[in-house]
Amino acid sequence: MDELYPPTPVRADGMLDVGDGHRIYCQEAGNPKGKPVVVLHGGPGSGTAPMTRRHFDPEAYRIILFDQRGAGRSTPNAGDDDLSANTLWHLVSDMEKLRERLNIERWQLFGGSWGSTLALAYAETHPSRVSEMVLRGVFTVRQRELDWLYRGGAANLFPAEWDAFLEPLDERQREDPLAGYAELLHSPDRAVRERAAIAWSVWEGATVALLPQQSFVHQYANPQFALTFARLAVHYFQHGAWLEEGQLIRDAGKLEGIPGVLVQGRYDAVCPPITAYQLHRAWPGSTLKLTESAGHAVTDPGILAALREATDSFR
Repeated sequence: MDELYPPTPVRADGMLDVGDGHRIYCQEAGNPKGKPVVVLHGGPGSGTAPMTRRHFDPEAYRIILFDQRGAGRSTPNAGDDDLSANTLWHLVSDMEKLRERLNIERWQLFGGSWGSTLALAYAETHPSRVSEMVLRGVFTVRQRELDWLYRGGAANLFPAEWDAFLEPLDERQREDPLAGYAELLHSPDRAVRERAAIAWSVWEGATVALLPQQSFVHQYANPQFALTFARLAVHYFQHGAWLEEGQLIRDAGKLEGIPGVLVQGRYDAVCPPITAYQLHRAWPGSTLKLTESAGHAVTDPGILAALREATDSFR
């Protein structure tokens, strides 16, 4: 079995006004009468990608994608925009506006990394609107998860890359890299902002795959991508995504009755498996699929096959 379905063209797209001066870019593919699934991209800030439409049988699924506030083709772009009206709960509200606009009663949620965070927040707020969930590389924005990636945990695995991540920060800023990067990314000097954004983004590009892949580093080093990606990530993570500490796992009991598959790489250095394991223990009826030869990247061995098996099982 192929791990991905053949490329699926966009059937319809457009912009949805969600308020606060924001318009989100949305697209549909697959069978307009099929089972609705909404794809929640990572980052926050990475935007939609054509490959994500290929996780689903286009004959069986009505595939819906959108760029979250500030990302991709949504406007305004977060690279230079005021982010005060860009929070996790704004995104949850945007999803409800989109669901209502498309006249969908219930939909499947599909998301990886930050996309899993948004999926959990939405499902715990609107459980009656969710048919199933498929999550990869689970991330719940607890302090321990942020400390692992941004206060030296993953540095034990990637010491040279960690030094490059710290390089734009002075000694004071290195005591709290998140706050330090927030300062740099709000600098009035665009060159300072871009340099910081690239260093922030390249850190994730360097740690995302089980084996080093320069293609990820090049993608994350693109200045236009990096500025949006870094500004949104720092904005969200500095505020703990506007969640109470541990909230998404604490409230996982609200997901009872919603079938869920958690696909997790054993050697995920961005979102270590303990989070997926703890979510699985707290979510009645969930299934944890730990892939033994994978890190965080969706293209790592076994991840694509596990995702396809999950979406096929729910179609």
